[in-house]
Amino acid sequence: MTARIERVVTEGVVDVDGVEYKVENNTWIVGDDDEVIVVDPARDAEKILEQVGEREVLAVICTHGLPDHVGAAIEVASRDEAVVALHPKDKPLWRETWSETWPDIDMEDDGIFGVADVQLDVMETPGVTPGGVSLYCEALEVVFTGKSLQADGPGKLAGEYPRLADQLTAIGGRLFTLPHATRILANHGDEVTVGDLEPHFDDWVSGSLTRVETEAAPEGPLTDASKIAGIKLNPDK
Repeated sequence: MTARIERVVTEGVVDVDGVEYKVENNTWIVGDDDEVIVVDPARDAEKILEQVGEREVLAVICTHGLPDHVGAAIEVASRDEAVVALHPKDKPLWRETWSETWPDIDMEDDGIFGVADVQLDVMETPGVTPGGVSLYCEALEVVFTGKSLQADGPGKLAGEYPRLADQLTAIGGRLFTLPHATRILANHGDEVTVGDLEPHFDDWVSGSLTRVETEAAPEGPLTDASKIAGIKLNPDK
């Protein structure tokens, strides 16, 4: 097997009341020495393309349409005239960043993308956004979960869960049916495995996620700056 996974961490700075905060986003590159697929190109196209090097970009796949995760999509894709893929339910979000263009491919559940000697299977995992998807690669034992599921649990938007019931249904019915050794590669933070998180599912369903949090936010780089950056979303649009 020649396919491998590479991670590119890009950063953005937001200013709130004169205080600057760093925001870190993960972009994932899947492929071999000749061709790659780029998953969720965030913010810094130059840094992402530097990692890609001379390899051909076959496709740019966006697991959702939130601005800080599609900001480099067009520039990364245009270098090699690659296609951009997004679930159609997230097209309104896409247009908030790219008002004069549309993605090339409307992703659907059970769709397949091939690169090098592996394939990525599309799994609809809505919740944070209506068109959220995950990408499962059985050969590499990984699932790219976007904002659907992160190392600390279900992903949030502006500190909230827009459609928590849908999100938990997708996590329990799709992501937690994968082998426990499957690595979870999300938009923010470090990787974990399905086996690490699955034991917490019953607590999430019983309401632990929506109980009032009393602890202060930790210092250091933020893992999700949608709230602090002023991103507002009506998920029903």
